[in-house]
Amino acid sequence: MIGNSAISKNRRITMTSQKSNHRIRGTTPNIDQAAKRLRKRSTPAEVKLWQALRSRKLNGLRFRRQHPVGRFILDFYCPSKKLVIEVDGGIHTQRKDYDARRTEDLKKYGYRVLRFANEAVLSRLDIVLEEIYRATL
Repeated sequence: MIGNSAISKNRRITMTSQKSNHRIRGTTPNIDQAAKRLRKRSTPAEVKLWQALRSRKLNGLRFRRQHPVGRFILDFYCPSKKLVIEVDGGIHTQRKDYDARRTEDLKKYGYRVLRFANEAVLSRLDIVLEEIYRATL
């Protein structure tokens, strides 16, 4: 285990690093509650993508939505492939630096991150799904 540990409101967040299985462990109660709220207030693009991914519809893979990982909430996550899918709305044009740092943090632990604009999901879902599919191979 590497030395990035913190204690927050009854839960421990630990960043672990093993040779073949890097992952970020733990969340906080606030992150868990925020993820639940986000699941209830999905954007139209998130709803459309979730309908295409849920119930193992894409290559038999299981996806989670608004999934907490450490201090992050991932729009969609495929645990077996460590694949993160982010659907970016207009606010993300103002948060490019934050999004880039977040992506780099996730990559350090072996997560692969794909980003799609809301518009791409809403108007070109077939292309988005093809790119996700290719990333799972």
